[in-house]
Amino acid sequence: MFDLHVFPVTGIDEIVAGADLASVILGAMRAMDAPYSTLQDGDILAVTSKIVSKAEGRVIPAADREDAITAETVRVVASRQHAGGLTRIVENRQGLVMAAAGVDASNSPENTVLLLPADPDASARELCAAIRERTGLRVGVVLTDTAGRAWREGQTDIAIGAAGLAVLDDLRGTTDASGRRLDVTVAAVADEIAAAADLVKGKARGLPVAVVRGLDRFVEEIGESGARQLQRPAASDMFRLGTAEAHAEGYDEGFDAGFAEGKLAGFADGQASGFAEGVAVGRTGGHDAAGPGRRGHDDDRGRPAIGRPEGHPPASPGPAGS
Repeated sequence: MFDLHVFPVTGIDEIVAGADLASVILGAMRAMDAPYSTLQDGDILAVTSKIVSKAEGRVIPAADREDAITAETVRVVASRQHAGGLTRIVENRQGLVMAAAGVDASNSPENTVLLLPADPDASARELCAAIRERTGLRVGVVLTDTAGRAWREGQTDIAIGAAGLAVLDDLRGTTDASGRRLDVTVAAVADEIAAAADLVKGKARGLPVAVVRGLDRFVEEIGESGARQLQRPAASDMFRLGTAEAHAEGYDEGFDAGFAEGKLAGFADGQASGFAEGVAVGRTGGHDAAGPGRRGHDDDRGRPAIGRPEGHPPASPGPAGS
């Protein structure tokens, strides 16, 4: 048995470029009432990536948000036109597959957009290390962002960066309560923490940070691995393309293959026709019977350059003149 507590950190003002987030978060907590005024060993901070982006100066001018989305896109997964415009699900520079590449225009100055942190895991490591150094506590950090799900309505927060905690809980090889062996169960712990934290924070409430208390069993030393472990490799991605994109890609591949096969078949037909015509001209010895592929004569006797003496065709059909 264990208790799980999730509470927001209040009193965090607008974040500007260059802000020291560790100081901002710890200062805001000190102004809160006990027992929420201090961190405890094993706590996990869920931090909205938006304030990390602002602190890192990831606000850029953008009169057209679509242009910014295009610039952050590595691969289009799916797109759909609707009454409100165009929705694009893409893989962005961080390797995340999400709507609009994570480009956000909410809570951002007019004619600007907010990009995701350039390296969310590195940002999480820096913040986690700073908080551990200043508090002496073993804490974890999850950077969160909102995303939809392929088979579910609505959005939830997911972990796009993490440090100081195990982001996956691999239960394969263990048994369930009934003694059955688990062969595929790997819990996405960091995503579950992000979703739980979003229940008490959120962009509409101006609460960008929450503390998740009671999951200290997942807190560990700060390593190089982070939330990137949650990104599914291309080889195991069964839904790498949307239906329209898959159809277009299949059509292009089919067209290219058909064109290549048709070109080879056409060449073979040309070979056969040229050989037959060359034999015919060679047999008659005619000077004016050459077809469009005939090259002319190779000596004063009028023997055509195409074909060979009667009775000696090439071993296999070849281009005229072989």
